[in-house]
Amino acid sequence: MRFSHQHRVTLFAASSMFAFLATGCNRDQTTAAAAPSAGGRGGGGGAVPVTITQVVEKPMPLEIGVIGTVEAYSNVAVRSQITGQLTAVNFKEGDDVRKGQVLFTLDRRPLEGTLTQAQANLTKDMAQAANARQQLQRYQDLSKQGIATREQLDTSASNAASLDAMVGADRAAVENAKVQLDYATIVAPISGRTGSLIVHEGNLVRATDATALVNINQITPINVTFGIPEGRLPDLKRYLAVGPVRVQAKAPTDSGPPSDGTVHFIDNAVDQTTGTIKVKAEFANGDRRLWPGEFVNVVVTLSVDPAAIVVPSAAVQSSDKGPFVFIVKPDKTVDQRMVTVARLSGTESVIKDGLKAGETIVTDGQLRLVPGSRVTIKNDKDTQDPKGES
Repeated sequence: MRFSHQHRVTLFAASSMFAFLATGCNRDQTTAAAAPSAGGRGGGGGAVPVTITQVVEKPMPLEIGVIGTVEAYSNVAVRSQITGQLTAVNFKEGDDVRKGQVLFTLDRRPLEGTLTQAQANLTKDMAQAANARQQLQRYQDLSKQGIATREQLDTSASNAASLDAMVGADRAAVENAKVQLDYATIVAPISGRTGSLIVHEGNLVRATDATALVNINQITPINVTFGIPEGRLPDLKRYLAVGPVRVQAKAPTDSGPPSDGTVHFIDNAVDQTTGTIKVKAEFANGDRRLWPGEFVNVVVTLSVDPAAIVVPSAAVQSSDKGPFVFIVKPDKTVDQRMVTVARLSGTESVIKDGLKAGETIVTDGQLRLVPGSRVTIKNDKDTQDPKGES
């Protein structure tokens, strides 16, 4: 069969295209066959990069973390017990005052006059009572001689007794006048820090005024009040029976170390609305870092486990069967290990069962792992290859 020139050109082009496609397919198949599988279990290639750490054994506290409120150890609203003009204020608002320090002075002159009058009445009645007793003695002598009648004797005795009672009343009036005069000088009932001065010098104050002259807060020592879940109450009571329970408190914005105190009060009932019970801790507060009214982070340390198995919380993963971690074996493959978490403490987890100190676990990269996966260790300054390679 003979073909024309045009037919020969067409057949040659078709043959060339077929050869080209066949060569490309062979090349793709060869490349695909040579490519390593990624993420395989064991074998060469496809290792998953992870971050690791060592399981450690160390002392770990058993703690309760809550939010608390700082309260003054004692608070006193200073008021006047008498009516009078305020003649002197002997402190500046915001000053620290000592117990017994003079804070205010009222006008003493009316009170001094009342005391003088009461003392004069006492002196007069004492003289009349002494005369009445002498007359009674004379009537008693005359009665024995049969000169004075019984009626005269009874009248003299009644008069002497009445005057003696009047002397007693005068003495009470004198004492009351002295007390009222003492009230003209108002002293600090406690040591502490004064607040805003509400009444100033020159004002008339009354014993019936509802407004205090000044408020004093005792801040050394100071209290921190907080609530703990009712489920933790048995633990707190048990450890309190053994000894003091330590409490640390720190304001969220405070960059220094926390203040140390101890629990000294547990309320007598659980708040049914919140399911918590009120607890108070006392702090020396010598540095005055705790201030009444502020909110603080509170950590109650019940005890310390001297040999706890501890891992970063990031290493613990969840599954339908419970928490687990990935263990890195010496051959750089991983195994899945179920664990029991006793409690959390900050960014760490205390493991009750499933791990022992010195084992190597994965802390980052778990999402790409399955049991048997091969891993490589990331070049992180805080991690180390189980064989010592960075």
